[in-house]
Amino acid sequence: MTDRWDSSLYDDRHSFVWKAAGGLLELLDPKPGERILDVGCGTGHLTAQIAEKGAEVTGMDASVSMIAQARQNFPKLKFALADARSFVVDDEYDAVFSNAALHWVREAEDAVKCMAAALKPGGRFVMEMGGQGNIARIRAGAEEVLRAAGYKGEHTWYFPSIAEYTALLEKHGFMVTMAQNFPRWTKLEHPERGMREWLEMFGGAYFDDVPAVARGEMNKQIEERLRPALWCDGQWHADYRRLRVVAEKR
Repeated sequence: MTDRWDSSLYDDRHSFVWKAAGGLLELLDPKPGERILDVGCGTGHLTAQIAEKGAEVTGMDASVSMIAQARQNFPKLKFALADARSFVVDDEYDAVFSNAALHWVREAEDAVKCMAAALKPGGRFVMEMGGQGNIARIRAGAEEVLRAAGYKGEHTWYFPSIAEYTALLEKHGFMVTMAQNFPRWTKLEHPERGMREWLEMFGGAYFDDVPAVARGEMNKQIEERLRPALWCDGQWHADYRRLRVVAEKR
């Protein structure tokens, strides 16, 4: 798996990803002494917040860059380099937590199987990811511009509906107790370069077949295409929709 992540840019310009997860942590409600696995932990900020509640937490990510930054940020915590589609644990966990990570895993059933196997019977799964309709405007604008220029304009995300994802969980032994798909209009960090930096951080797959010399022009055209919909009050925004699920292993 290619590691596309720039962990420094992530922490510097995209901290909204983890800062918006306060409500999700409340749903997790970590208790002292619980063993919790944070799947797709990124640079470790939510892992650290779980640890502050007294839980024994392990942060897991498939990105070498992210894990290295997490270990630098929080040297006293435990982090593991592992793929959500194929990981195996030595001992079962009380809870599996994941924020803004599983929409990168197109092999969703493989990840669900691994997370189910990692949980004790009665253990809980608390997750948020991009849901059906997520970044619909960004996707439409980027794909229109790139395909008009003769490029593939294909993304690698997985944004399921409530029905699709809950059916997958139920198939693999979960009882779903809450599922929501809701909008989260999100202001990007830099007022002028925000969309360009967002595309650089999260939309790299769109540019796989675009020569490096042409990427600046493509970014400029995408910005022009998106400006009427996503630029307001002197700031770029992303049209997020989030899928939030709480489930219990039967």
